[in-house]
Amino acid sequence: MDTRRVDVAVIGAGTAGLAARREAAKLGASVLLIEGGSYGTTCARVGCMPSKLLIAAADAAHHVADAGRFGIRVPAGVRVDGPAVLDRLRRERDRFVGFVLESVEAIPLAERLRGMARFLGPTELVVDGQTRVEARAIVVATGSSPTIPPSLLALRPHVLVSDDVFDLTDLPSSLAVIGTGVAGLELGQALHRLGVRTTLFGRGRIGPSTDPVVQAEVADVFGRELDLQIDPNLTVTRDADEFLVRWRDRDGAAREQRYAALLCATGRRPDLAVLDLSAAGVRGFPTVNRRTMQCDDLPIFFAGDVNSYRPFLHEAADEGAIAGRNAARYPDVRAHMRRTPLEIVFSSPNIALVGIPYAGLTLAKVEIGAVSYADQGRARVMGENAGVVRIYASRECGRLLGAEMFGPRVEHTAHLLAWAVQRRLTASEALELPIYHPVIEEGIRTALRDLCARLKLEPPENRHDLECGPGA
Repeated sequence: MDTRRVDVAVIGAGTAGLAARREAAKLGASVLLIEGGSYGTTCARVGCMPSKLLIAAADAAHHVADAGRFGIRVPAGVRVDGPAVLDRLRRERDRFVGFVLESVEAIPLAERLRGMARFLGPTELVVDGQTRVEARAIVVATGSSPTIPPSLLALRPHVLVSDDVFDLTDLPSSLAVIGTGVAGLELGQALHRLGVRTTLFGRGRIGPSTDPVVQAEVADVFGRELDLQIDPNLTVTRDADEFLVRWRDRDGAAREQRYAALLCATGRRPDLAVLDLSAAGVRGFPTVNRRTMQCDDLPIFFAGDVNSYRPFLHEAADEGAIAGRNAARYPDVRAHMRRTPLEIVFSSPNIALVGIPYAGLTLAKVEIGAVSYADQGRARVMGENAGVVRIYASRECGRLLGAEMFGPRVEHTAHLLAWAVQRRLTASEALELPIYHPVIEEGIRTALRDLCARLKLEPPENRHDLECGPGA
């Protein structure tokens, strides 16, 4: 058996793994990058980018279909060319993947190894039973895969997961989506707007919001556009070439519907099974320090989706960098400051969580400011006046702690609040910053004013405000 000896072995060549390799190499460590699957990040292949390409097409179709409210007539109506939509998606997706492949191929061949790795000990790996790798420290960045609930395993050959959607050559005529989390909501709404008869089946929340006021607004707004069935007791069978779904609605009435396709969007699971972590001394699911990425006191670091902490690309890049630096320095492991949490759902309206979510607050120590987008000036101009934002601050000192947001283009305004939270601004300090008129950002200014009033903080003087409605 061939033996390779390096300072750092990185398992997984996705976003976190590439960042770990880069940072370890910067510190002068010899690094071996090991990949058992296809090169190319989850984001580029089956995540962020292809899903946004599908959403962009859906938004275009929706804007045309909705043009009548502005007095714009589209006599022929909207005709969606499914094969053309998906062809563009794949071409652009492959372009993004190509950029990742170029960066991987730029790594010298001697520093890359293809094959499936498993642990022999805390600092030893075997790859495909042929190559032994000995390292001072190891970074695990193997990512995650979509889950299938036990009730659907027998139907797995016919069931779509989110990874499969982007390789379809045509849109299905109808679709049942199991799961109303981020993937289910984004893909379900997009396919609905592209003309696919779609039903979303979920249990509990719609999207990631934990604030009951925000969640109620999410349910109301999406319930008016989408066929949402929440908390159904489902049974799914395969009948000829269709799925037969039976359930009872909230009124207890028995219902059934046939669908050409079924998408399971019930979450993702870390890819750990083939690693044999027990051989490395890891017991059960890895316990990872979120500021060092180290697992217990072992010379092993977990970065990216594999640790299930914050499964987002920017977090994977940060975690990979932290893991790579600490692996290169091991045993000199150093803690790093993490960025303010930021999560965005690219539904329409957007959903965003910033900083500490509602579920993580000690409510007795918090004050909440809010704004409804129903009467917000720019939102009404665009015909997108739906949603609510709730901003949280310390009752003791007025410092901003976080927010839950649902509304038009909050993918952008969420960044402003994330920056304010990370800079430890108070509500009144945030109000001192400029906001133009008329823009969507005026909505969060209204929420900050409400927050200052509740905190009994004197807001700064606003000499140049131009108001046009209670939510301006």
